[in-house]
Amino acid sequence: MTFAVKQPLTGWCSVAILVLGMCIGRPVSAQDTTAVFSLSDLSALMLNNHPIIRQANLLSEEARQEVMQARGGFDPKLASGFDRKQFGNPDDSKSLYYNKWANELKVPVWWGGADLKVTYDRFVGQAVNPETRTSNSGLAGVGLSIPLGQGLLIDARRATLKQAQTMLTAAEAERVKQINKVWFSAAKEYWTWYLAYQQVRLLREGFQLADTRYLAVSRRARIGDAAAVDSVEAKITAQDRQVQLEQALVALQNAKLMLSTYLWNDSSQPLELPDRAVPQLPAEGVVKADVFQQLLARAADQHPELLKLDAKVQQLAIEERFRRELLKPQVNVTGTLLSQPPLFAAQGPSYYDFNLNNYKVGVDFLFPLFLRKERGKLKQVQIKAQQTTLERTQTNRDIQNGVQAAYNDLLALERQIQIQQQSVQNQVVLVRAEQQKFDMGESSLFLVNTRESKLIDMQIKLAELRSKYQKAVAELYYTAGTRG
Repeated sequence: MTFAVKQPLTGWCSVAILVLGMCIGRPVSAQDTTAVFSLSDLSALMLNNHPIIRQANLLSEEARQEVMQARGGFDPKLASGFDRKQFGNPDDSKSLYYNKWANELKVPVWWGGADLKVTYDRFVGQAVNPETRTSNSGLAGVGLSIPLGQGLLIDARRATLKQAQTMLTAAEAERVKQINKVWFSAAKEYWTWYLAYQQVRLLREGFQLADTRYLAVSRRARIGDAAAVDSVEAKITAQDRQVQLEQALVALQNAKLMLSTYLWNDSSQPLELPDRAVPQLPAEGVVKADVFQQLLARAADQHPELLKLDAKVQQLAIEERFRRELLKPQVNVTGTLLSQPPLFAAQGPSYYDFNLNNYKVGVDFLFPLFLRKERGKLKQVQIKAQQTTLERTQTNRDIQNGVQAAYNDLLALERQIQIQQQSVQNQVVLVRAEQQKFDMGESSLFLVNTRESKLIDMQIKLAELRSKYQKAVAELYYTAGTRG
């Protein structure tokens, strides 16, 4: 099918050919005057190229980058610092006040919130603090820093990573929600186009019938077989239907224009439906009760809004666990085994190598006596968790009721369509009977036109009900959190 590509200000540009062999149910030859543009064709173009859907697809990637940032809390860190001061006679050893070179490789460990540390320090000079002074070869160390109280089970970096991983589910749910929303709007515009097309088709047929009847009555009036006023009445009927047809054509153009807003090519250029595109006929099948029950179950388990709230509940559970951890005292134990380079030398005293006698240990303790800040924040998180749980309960009920209401509308439209179909069939019988009576001179042209106009109105009403039914099907699936 051929689509026109819109370009601002410059008017129409060259026609772009989109091969939709996978989408269109039958091949379109050059001799075809029309080509069916089905709902699956719309889906193929829109879901691949629509800017909002492309934007929605970036949400999951954005969430993955959030996880990557959170993993950065466990990245090894290498630090180095150098300070040197020399003043006076360079040949005098006392002129070197200090030469400080500190190096550290810190590797965070997931389990226990510990940090593995590898250090090398060289602090020499007459003004260096004796606590940190080393030999000229420096001092190497390998050690651990372990939180035995607060931070042992969970700490800020682990909580951040877990919450970021939970956000992957929320981001995917938001992506599905946005796609469903765009698809629902597009489906409604598609069936609006279908109704406008059917109105034009029926009104064009009615106008052609009225125009043909006017020509026939005019010929009969000229030879005296019909009253002259009958030709005037036939002309008025034809003109009235022509006006209705012109109005319907405008509505059809507008409907095609609104549907075209959902059509884009892979170069992000807007497309327009070609004039020869026609909508598909609505499916005759109905949504059965077992399908409705499946939609209810799916809505309860997989609706995007509920998945987002579930992710929020999980995040708050992680936050609550972290806040409980902050109620513990901070007890950080640091231990380092020391060695003087060259390490494990073949010559020289071995008591400078790594062993349990060469070490450095430290213990830090901190505990707020009242814990008012920590207890207040914990309670706040618990309140938010309760609020979110209640919100999920209400949202779930709203969704279930929404699905039920949409299905009720669907059942009502099914019954209306059946009644309208019978009414159209009965009206066809009336039109044929009235035409036969008119041909035998037992009826008037007014009654024939009235019966025929009523039939056209009833056929348009039937098309409108079918359009509403398809929109109701789309709404049912959308309310259940899916596209069908």
